[in-house]
This record gives sequence, C-alpha cells and structure tokens, in this order.
Amino acid sequence: MRRYKMQIRPAFIGQVGIGVFIPIRPMLMAAVAWFALASPAAPTYAQPRRADRQDSAAEAELQKGIGLTRSGKFYEAIPHFLAIRGQVRDAYAVSFNLALCYVATGQYQPAIALLNELRSTGQSNANVENLLAQSLLGNRKPEEAVAAFERAVRLAPKEEKLYVYLVESCMDNGYYDVGLRIAETGLRHLPRSARLVFEHGILLARLDFIDEAMKELQKVTELAPGSDVAYIAAAQKSIFESKVDEAVRIAREGIRKGKQHFMLLALFGEAVVLSGVEAGSQEFTEARAALEQSVALSPSYFSARMSLGKLYLMERRMDDAIVQLNVARELDPKNSAVYSNLAAAYRRRGDTARAEEMLAILAKLNQEEVERIRTAPGDRKAGYMSKPGAPVRPPPER
Repeated sequence: MRRYKMQIRPAFIGQVGIGVFIPIRPMLMAAVAWFALASPAAPTYAQPRRADRQDSAAEAELQKGIGLTRSGKFYEAIPHFLAIRGQVRDAYAVSFNLALCYVATGQYQPAIALLNELRSTGQSNANVENLLAQSLLGNRKPEEAVAAFERAVRLAPKEEKLYVYLVESCMDNGYYDVGLRIAETGLRHLPRSARLVFEHGILLARLDFIDEAMKELQKVTELAPGSDVAYIAAAQKSIFESKVDEAVRIAREGIRKGKQHFMLLALFGEAVVLSGVEAGSQEFTEARAALEQSVALSPSYFSARMSLGKLYLMERRMDDAIVQLNVARELDPKNSAVYSNLAAAYRRRGDTARAEEMLAILAKLNQEEVERIRTAPGDRKAGYMSKPGAPVRPPPER
C-alpha cells in the first residue's frame, strides 16, 4: 500500500455548516445507494424465494420492513423484522435486513451477532461479509473488520460497492489507514472504477493530501465524462480549490443536462450558499429548490438536510429550519454543526431553553472531539477537521 506522510492541522471544533466537505455518503442510509449512480437496479434486498411465501401475514410484515428500510426509516423497520423472525423459511431475508437496520442505527453488537449467525449456518456471501466489516468498524474492531473485508474480496473481487461502502465506513469511523488499504485494493481489481477513484480522492482530501486528491477527482472526469459522478467530482474539486463560483457553474450545468442526482443537487445548493448570495435573490431561490429536490429524492441524505436547514435559517423561516435541522440531528447526532445551527434557530424563535440545551450538547461534543484528537494515533488525527454527516451502508437486500 502506498504510504503517505501524515499532515496534521488543527481541528475546527463546532464549525457552523458543512463548508469545505460535501459528504459523499448517500445514506444513514439514503434510500438510493451511491452504487446506483449508473445502475439504479443495482441495490438488492434480501427477499424470500417465491416457494417460501406461505405466510401472507409474515410476508406483509417483511414488505413493510423493506419499504421502511428503503425510505431510510431504520428504527421503524426493526420491529417488523423482529416480529417475523422464525416465521419465514428463508431466514436470510429477515436476518440480513434486520442486521442492516441495526448497523444503520449504530447498534453494532446485535448486527454482528446476526451476521455471524448467517455465517455459521452457511449463508455467508460478499454482502454479509461487507456488512459485517462495517459493523466491526463501528464496534471499534478494525483488525476483525479487515479480516471480513478480505473474505468478501475473495468472494467477489470485482464487486465495486464492496470497496465503496467500506471506504466510506472507514472515513466515518476515523480509520483512514484502513480506508487507504481498502481503496487501493479495490483499485488494483477495478482500476477504471470512477466511483472508487472518487472515494479514494475524498479519502485523500480527508487526510489533507489535497494535491493527490485533486488528481484523483480530475481522473474521475476522465474515466466517466458527462456522468453524474463526473459532475459531482468536478464540483467538489472546485469547492476544495475555493472556486465556489466554478462549483456553482459545474453543478448547474450538470443539473440542466438532466443529472438530477441528489448529491449533485445538494452540492449546487451548498455551493450557492457558500458563494454568499442573499436571501430572496434568484440564485438563492434556485439553491432552495435544488436542496428541496435533493431531500425529496433522498430523505436520509444528511448534507441536503443540513444545508436546507441553514438556508431556511437565512430566510428566517425558523420552524422550517428547525424541522430540517432536527432530521439532520437524527441522522448524525454527533455532528456539532447541527447543534450550532439549531441553537441559533431556537434563539431566534425565542425558545431560550432549547437553545441552551443545544449549546450544552455542542459543548459536550466539542470536549469529546478534543479528547478524541488528543488520544488518536497520528494517522487518524487528520480529517477530524471535516467530520462528515451520516455514515454509509449498503442498501438492504432484495
């Protein structure tokens, strides 16, 4: 694996807004997978075989659970899966989707237990190993996660989403060294994967290797010119380079050419806000429309929710801002920027008590972040300055 000299820069704690990074993650988990950029049918959900569909009530519960999971309503989906455990012959469908919901809601121990149960009963596959690796990363067991990743690679070395999901999980959990190993393993198997090159570039940027990151993002546009991911990479590259007007132009061009991907819409909205436009202007109205469309397309995409909340705050639409920011808070309760903006919204609405509550949570998070940076190994300190929103997981299986 290529070695990079770590460049440590001070972390900016409690910054308001998303700023430099537009997180690439589509879900905690978004209803549409990042892997679906070029192939909408790619996400799969564990579904019982037709011969096994004998209990219509259990099947109805399963479909309700899958529907909720697709919509990013993971907490709500869990009771439906629990209610039918042992009631369908194809237990894989229930166990995998239940494990995915546990991972999405940060309940790693029960997810690990379910996935290991599938492995022990001979129902393991690359998706199981992939989700297990993410669970182990969340449970702070990187060595075991790497072992699961290596098993997944042996089963499906050319499976692009295997690498993409795990790189994002590594970034979310701060295991940047592991993320580099996974990304570079993936690129050895899939050297022309635009999505994986994009992830690699974002990972390098998280580690503050901006020159290398820019080269990777430029490469994305060469590998997949005119695609969703190419426009997203180009707009993100411009933001990294502080060329906000260029980011606005690129994102707008992609949208006008029919690239209605929720991440591109969110990038456009955020770039417009970063450009310093005033509320009420035509460009501001365009940004609001783009962010609202992004939220409609992917209700669980943290960046769009966060940016839309900030935009409503600028318009002094306090109730609307609070709604969006509270959804963002549910998606990523550890993101300090949410609490900064929520405190401002509650204060402007005259709710001093709630504003103080948000500030207290923010102070606690800031202290935890300072302690985490102080105690983290050198290769995990870099990148804390741009902590993203929600984690990434695979879509449930169908």
